[in-house]
Amino acid sequence: MFESAELGHTLSKEAYAEIEPQLRTDLLGAQFELLESKACAVVILINGIDGAGRGETVNLLNEWMDPRHIEVHAFDRPTDEERERPFLWRFWRALPAKGKIGVLFGNWYSDPIHDRSQGHIKKAHLDQRLSEFNRFEAMLAAEGVVLVKFWFHLSRQGQKKRLKALEANPDTRWRVREADWAFYEQYDDYRQVAEHVLRRTSTGVAPWVIVDGSDPQYRAVHVGRILLERLQRRLEHVRKGFRARQAAAPLLAAADERNLLNALVLNQPMDKKEYDRQLEKLQGRLALAVRSEAFAGRSLVLVFEGMDAAGKGGAIRRVTEALDTRQYHVVPIAAPSDEERAQPYLWRFWRRLPRRGKVAIFDRSWYGRVLVERVEGFCSEADWMRAYAEINDFEDQLVSAGAIVVKFWLSVSDAEQLRRFKARETEAFKRYKITSEDWRNRDKWPLYEPAVCDMIDRTSTENAGWTLVEADNKYYARVKILRALVDKLESALKL
Repeated sequence: MFESAELGHTLSKEAYAEIEPQLRTDLLGAQFELLESKACAVVILINGIDGAGRGETVNLLNEWMDPRHIEVHAFDRPTDEERERPFLWRFWRALPAKGKIGVLFGNWYSDPIHDRSQGHIKKAHLDQRLSEFNRFEAMLAAEGVVLVKFWFHLSRQGQKKRLKALEANPDTRWRVREADWAFYEQYDDYRQVAEHVLRRTSTGVAPWVIVDGSDPQYRAVHVGRILLERLQRRLEHVRKGFRARQAAAPLLAAADERNLLNALVLNQPMDKKEYDRQLEKLQGRLALAVRSEAFAGRSLVLVFEGMDAAGKGGAIRRVTEALDTRQYHVVPIAAPSDEERAQPYLWRFWRRLPRRGKVAIFDRSWYGRVLVERVEGFCSEADWMRAYAEINDFEDQLVSAGAIVVKFWLSVSDAEQLRRFKARETEAFKRYKITSEDWRNRDKWPLYEPAVCDMIDRTSTENAGWTLVEADNKYYARVKILRALVDKLESALKL
């Protein structure tokens, strides 16, 4: 795969001097058109062999374009905080907003390649990571991100020559460390792993560009032209109003019209006395579980979705009553802000994930894409159809990082919802809970019901299953939620 990059590509200084001014002008023009249109974000991945000119190229891009609108992130080994989150968490947070260019130096490919070449992980583990990266990059592309992946390559002999040249120059001698020569000794192992990685992750939506790093003039022009071509192509599509067509397979209702929601018996019996007895017992078990030594190495992510007036807020309060206020955070989700709309859909949830020993409670969540956005037409059919797989991937990553994910859907009958709506309108301290939007959503329930059923069918996984809660009786609903939560925690923590 690297053979063409070892041909010794060169560009004379005279040719470079002739090409460079126009290339810089065109790149700067494309950058400002991108900034003005806010059509997309651009993510540039910088990877490759030590000494192949990665750092010099990043510096050159900052020189050629306006550095105020280029966000450069250099990643080292993860911190303790980063190790407590999914592997991709620190990269999720570094994604640029629409209109901006982000350069990720030492990105999600660096550690897996290094760890495999050093024998720290098995090939199966590496391949699992690469599949995860392909899905992540496909999601970024579907969200409109322009992803440009550069691999800077040098032959073994070229790397040796480069290191010796740096050592010979007093101004650059400091850049060569013992670790660089140690890496040179392992060049063949690293190259073999890198070739495997590039083959597995050079996809139609995010292909790798291999850059011969032996000649600085050639390297700079090659990278500049590739970046310019990608920018101009996307901007041209934006000017023409072009959007790639994506077909989505239809979701069909059952022939007998029976589904997960209308099969529920929503008015389950429980009186106040039994509720108080169960509440005290379950809250005590919950308090012990989250204060246990076993939970210190885990985190808890709770998702509450449901019909308006189904009792999500009351159920959340019964959970938080058992928790130390320093241990949990309730995240109410409303319509996305301008900042959030400038990022991939899941970005605003990625940044709110809890550390180990902590609890995040989402009052509505990432499922808005397959519910309100689907029903209201805020996204295309292809967008919400692909969201099922993206959400499952996201939750799998949470579980792999040690999170315990528990999800609840609360349902009430039409008559009970109407009674609660009217009560909210007449009681002063509840009036803030009812809006015209709630009445409008009630009229749209026939559209929401199949969306909810599809959501539960397609995202109730072995790692993060849904618990359906019959919520006409609030006492029963709260007890069921606490019992399901405690059972899941105790099972996961082996208490």
